[in-house]
Amino acid sequence: MRNEPDTLDAAFAALAHPARRRMLDLLVQAPGCSVKWVTSHFDFSRIAAMKHLSVLEDAGLIISEKKGRTRELYFNSVPIQQIYDRWTSQYGSFWAERLADVKERVEARQAKGERKSA
Repeated sequence: MRNEPDTLDAAFAALAHPARRRMLDLLVQAPGCSVKWVTSHFDFSRIAAMKHLSVLEDAGLIISEKKGRTRELYFNSVPIQQIYDRWTSQYGSFWAERLADVKERVEARQAKGERKSA
């Protein structure tokens, strides 16, 4: 298994191309679809489409299973979830702390205002 920076780099590189993002959209819509079905949605050659699919598979964004003469494709959200988790958890805790501070200040002002009016 690749280490995390390599995995993230591969996922970002794979997601950089609009055709590959469109391929992932197709796989979300039709899990288990064939390579032929995916490639039929593009104007470029089957070989070019296969190269794009290979980049997605190398990045871990798709899983392919051979079923007889057909290769079924599935979207794998794990690399995207890893990207999301890496940055949102860090900033989520930052903002949670800030919101807690704001809440405490608002409550303190409300309590101070209630004491003045009493």
